[in-house]
Amino acid sequence: MTHHKLPATAKTVTYGVLDAALPPVLEIESGDKVTVETISGGPWQLPPDGKGLRVLPEYAEIHAAHKFTIGPHILTGPIAVKGAERGDVIELRILDVKLRTNWGYNVIRPLSGTLPEDFGEFYRLMHIELSLDENVALLPWGKKLPLSPFFGVMGTAPTPAYGAITSMIPREFGGNLDNKQLLPGSTLYLPCFNDGGKIFIGDGHAVQGDGEVCVTAIETAMEGTFEIILRKDLKIKLPRAETPTHYMTMAFNIDLDLAAQQALRDMIAWASEISGLAREDAYTLCSLACDMHITQLVNGNKGVHAMLPKSQLDGLKK
Repeated sequence: MTHHKLPATAKTVTYGVLDAALPPVLEIESGDKVTVETISGGPWQLPPDGKGLRVLPEYAEIHAAHKFTIGPHILTGPIAVKGAERGDVIELRILDVKLRTNWGYNVIRPLSGTLPEDFGEFYRLMHIELSLDENVALLPWGKKLPLSPFFGVMGTAPTPAYGAITSMIPREFGGNLDNKQLLPGSTLYLPCFNDGGKIFIGDGHAVQGDGEVCVTAIETAMEGTFEIILRKDLKIKLPRAETPTHYMTMAFNIDLDLAAQQALRDMIAWASEISGLAREDAYTLCSLACDMHITQLVNGNKGVHAMLPKSQLDGLKK
């Protein structure tokens, strides 16, 4: 196994676009580890000089080479896995996540967010200092908010039939999941729609609440280390994940009810696959022990994730 380093440079990132036609910037073997650097924000979102907020040097190079088009995220990748084919699954083990700088930003935009009618004429860009020593955000109203960094975007490339699509909307390939449960120690399972899988990483969040209600979290530059494994023995249609304590299914739809129904269907199916429980028993178990969470409300397709404690399936075998 090899441990690769993938920095964020003008040659290794794409701006706002997911596209199967993009060539890989790195090809790895199954089982390799990759440390991926990311940045967040366009040139208009950088903090002013003199505030003590450190802007990484690659911002200037990347902004000079890449312009905003159809999506808001600067993504590092794609990373190709040798031997991956359409229908396979990429197992993305999240080993470590670190902040790379001492600031992030939050934006409220007109006609966006969960309450566009309440803030329809309001725009605000807020720069927030991050204390790496204390692992907190220093909020402008005087409170300290504990940080819990994770990547908002982790996904494989969409099917070639989609062409170039915005990075904003989460779909069956993953992408802008904005799932704050995907912390170090978790594993994300992503279906493949292209040879190589073509993995994109980005949208670093220093901290976010479920819902991400005003459109953004604390967006910041981050570094993540992943172990990437090709799984030809798995067949899934939507992303799944495991935390140290829970199984998790995810689904996306413009209708929150439909997203919840699909996440629940997938959890019933997964619980049955793991344990051999009849579907009706798995349905009952989900009613008793599975929590349905709103992942985000602001990215076109709304997200729901279902979380079932692993302990409830321990000892049950097919």
